[in-house]
Amino acid sequence: MAMLRAIGALGLALLGAALLAVALPAGASTRPDLPKTITITVGAPASSQPIPAGFLGLSFEYWAVPDYAGPNPRRLNPVFLQLIRNLTGPAPVLRIGGDTTDDTWWPTAGARKPAGIVYSLTRGWIATIGALANKLGARLILGIDLEADSSQVAAAEARALIAGIGRQRVEALELGNEPELYNAFEWGFSGAPGRPAGWDFAGFDGDFARIGAALPHVPLAGPVVGQPNWFGYTGRFLSDQPRVRIATLHRYPLQQCFLQPTQIKYPSITHLLAPANSRGLADSVAKSVIAAHARHDTLRIDEMNTLSCGVVPSVTDSFASALWSLDALFEMARVGVDGVNLHSYPGASSQLFTFTRLHGGWRAVVEPAYYGLALFAQAAPPGARLLKLAGTGVPGIKLWATRAPGGTLRVVVINEGARARRLAVRAPAGAAGPGALERLEAPGITATGRVTLAGQHFGAATGRLVGARRTSTVALSRDGYVFEVPAASAALLTVG
Repeated sequence: MAMLRAIGALGLALLGAALLAVALPAGASTRPDLPKTITITVGAPASSQPIPAGFLGLSFEYWAVPDYAGPNPRRLNPVFLQLIRNLTGPAPVLRIGGDTTDDTWWPTAGARKPAGIVYSLTRGWIATIGALANKLGARLILGIDLEADSSQVAAAEARALIAGIGRQRVEALELGNEPELYNAFEWGFSGAPGRPAGWDFAGFDGDFARIGAALPHVPLAGPVVGQPNWFGYTGRFLSDQPRVRIATLHRYPLQQCFLQPTQIKYPSITHLLAPANSRGLADSVAKSVIAAHARHDTLRIDEMNTLSCGVVPSVTDSFASALWSLDALFEMARVGVDGVNLHSYPGASSQLFTFTRLHGGWRAVVEPAYYGLALFAQAAPPGARLLKLAGTGVPGIKLWATRAPGGTLRVVVINEGARARRLAVRAPAGAAGPGALERLEAPGITATGRVTLAGQHFGAATGRLVGARRTSTVALSRDGYVFEVPAASAALLTVG
C-alpha cells in the first residue's frame, strides 16, 4: 500500500507538472532565476541610413604603425593585417594621427624644427604606412601638423606622405588634432601650450584656412574636435572650409583626469555601461551629423575608445568594454554617423591588441573590446539597415536589429545585468524557418580574458577565430524566436 500510495503521488505530481506546462504560454520561463519573458517585436527599417561601406575603421598614432606592423614594409605583421581585416573587410578607412598629428613633422630644408615636435617622420615610417595601405586596399585619413602654425611645415609633411604612400590611398588630409585644447595643454615637450590663452574657434578657423590653402589638392578632414562645446561650430566650419569633405569628431565615454569618482565620465564599469556613455555619446554628435549631411559631406568619429585620459585597466581591459563597444557602434549608426575609427596604440590603456615577436613570428593578445567590434561587424554588414523595435526599454538590456540587402535578419541582445533574461523575438512578416544563435561571453563582466565569440577565440598566431564554433538553433514558435541571454553577455540571432 505504501508503494501504491507513492506511485499515486508520483502520478499526481507528473499530472500537475503536465497541466502546468499546458497552462504556461510558449516562451514563458519556469526557472526561478529568470524574470518574465521580454517580448520584442521587430518592425520596419528605421529612418537612419544604411550602414556605409567602411563604417568600422581603426585609428593609429604615427609611431604605432611600425610598432604594430613591424619595421620592414616588405614583411608586415600578418596577424596585425588579419585583425584589421576581421573588422573592416575590403577597403578599410584607417586614420593615422592622434596626438602625434601635431607632435610630428617631416624634416624640411630651411625650416627650423618647431618647439613642440617629438617625432620626425622617416622614409621607413612612410613606406610602412604605404605598404599597410596597399596590402589592405585601405583609404587613409592622414594627420597633418597644425599646431606648429606653419604653412611650410604642413605642406612639406603632406607632400612627403602623398609621395611615399600614393595619392590613390589618401582619403583626406586631416589638419590638426583637438585644436580646442591647444591653449590648455603643453605642446609636445615645448614647456608651453601651442596657442595663447585667448585662442578660440575663430582663431582655429582662420589658421585652418590659411594653412590648408598650402596643402596639396586632395580632400581635407576636420575640425578634429573632441570637446562637445565646439561641436556646435561644425556647420560654420564646413561652410568656411569648402575643401573639407569629411567632418571629423572624437568621442570617449570616460576619462580619469580632472574628475571626481562620482562623475559619470569617471572610469568605472558602471559608468562605462551607463546610457549617458553610449546613447548619450551618440546624441552629442547628432546635430553635427545633420550639419555635415546638409552640405553633402560625411561625418566620422575618427577617434573613439573607452578612455581618453588615465590608466584604468580594470575598466578598459574588462569584458564590459566588449559590451560597450558593440552598443556604442550601433548608437553611432543610429544617429547617422558615416564611420567610426577605434583608436589604438601600444601602451594605451584601451588598446585593442598587443604583439610580441617569438622565433621570428608574431603573436597577438586580443583584448575584450575587440570581440565586441567583431560581433558588430557580423551584425551590421555594409548596406544593412537598422530596424525599429517595440518592447524595448528594459533596464540593462540593449537591443538592435538589422536587415541586410539580401534579406538576412539579425538581432543583437546585450545583457549588461546580473541576471539571465529570456526573450521572445517576433520577427517581421516574411521571416521564416529556424534562427542561428551565437553568444559573446566571458567568465564575468570584470573578466579581462577567456572571452569567446560563438565558443571561439582569436588565435594568437593567426588573428583568426579558432576552436570549435558553437551555435544553437532557435525554432520559430507562435511567440517568435525564444531564447535566453545569460548575465553579462551578448547574443546574435541570425534568420535567413
